Amino acid sequence: MRMVDLQGQYRRLKPDIDAAIARVLEATDFINGVDVKAFASELAAYNGSTHAVPCANGTDALQIALMALGLKAGDEVIVPAFTYVASAEVIGLLGLVPVMVDVDWATFNMTAEVLEAAISPRTKAIIPVHLFGQSCDMAPILDFARQHNLAVIEDNAQSIGAFYTFPDGRRVHTGAMGDVGCTSFFPSKNLGCYGDGGAMFANDDALAERLATVANHGQEVKYYHKVLGCNSRLDTLQAAILRVKLRHLDEFCQARYAAAQYYTQHLKGIRGIEPPVESPFSTHVYHQYTLKVLNGRRDALKAYLETQGIPAMIYYPLPLQAQEAFKPITRAVGSLEVAQRLSDSVLSLPIDTEIRPEEQDRVVEAIKGFFA
Repeated sequence: MRMVDLQGQYRRLKPDIDAAIARVLEATDFINGVDVKAFASELAAYNGSTHAVPCANGTDALQIALMALGLKAGDEVIVPAFTYVASAEVIGLLGLVPVMVDVDWATFNMTAEVLEAAISPRTKAIIPVHLFGQSCDMAPILDFARQHNLAVIEDNAQSIGAFYTFPDGRRVHTGAMGDVGCTSFFPSKNLGCYGDGGAMFANDDALAERLATVANHGQEVKYYHKVLGCNSRLDTLQAAILRVKLRHLDEFCQARYAAAQYYTQHLKGIRGIEPPVESPFSTHVYHQYTLKVLNGRRDALKAYLETQGIPAMIYYPLPLQAQEAFKPITRAVGSLEVAQRLSDSVLSLPIDTEIRPEEQDRVVEAIKGFFA
């Protein structure tokens, strides 16, 4: 058993993926080829965004967004303390200050309630992270950002395909609500390629142009560099693969959701764990199926599952405020106690588009056996 069965998914899509790869090899347009442009258009249409700007990976997407928004060294960016390192890493790399806030115990996500205590005259942006497959509660976050003239960069690396429902009933894809939405196509993601890849979403034409310029060495015309940029490209082979997979993304999300419901139903009643909580304002695409293991037994459960041949992962074993790299540069807001408690208790189970009920039964029975 694997955490993610990429082989099984490839075999199911093999004829279309092999044909897409062969098409690129025949054309030899490996950089900025036809498939890159077509994928950008199709991705924007899928997400309900005016523009999608492909780039080399999800971390680059976040960095390019901060650069295109014109943030300067010393500016502050609010970011959750419980997330993957990239969300805060790019802040530090650009000489900005990560202002770390706590997250909600139930959903793992940032909420608007923590923002007032985090803001200062130097605050310029917020990075809400839609963690593990569902959206932050964006309406109050966006309202706060508008009141204080802050940019909003959505980290949508784990929740592409999810919908957020506004209080007025509007349903919008994650990544299409802030100034910039950033996503990753790392192979294990819900929409994953066979290497590295990423993209940025924007609804403002001028901002989308700046994103593309920064990603292309700061040039609009070759060899004429308007700003300092970087070299961040989605190669044509990966774009061709992603075009095939994008057509199946809703199906992928539905398969993950069904697998998650199977887990939740069959894990019901086991004392010592808390299954994931689904927010009323968001659909859940279950990039991860993450339990909270209570009473300090997480590591013991993980070790037991491994003896049964069942993989399980800890996302993330240290909250960002406890990471050595961030201690000298971070401004922490409050105790960040929830982020620490989550890092001590989370455990993610195998979930993907190919997982079968009999495999999930093995996982469930092993967990029941441990707690028995």
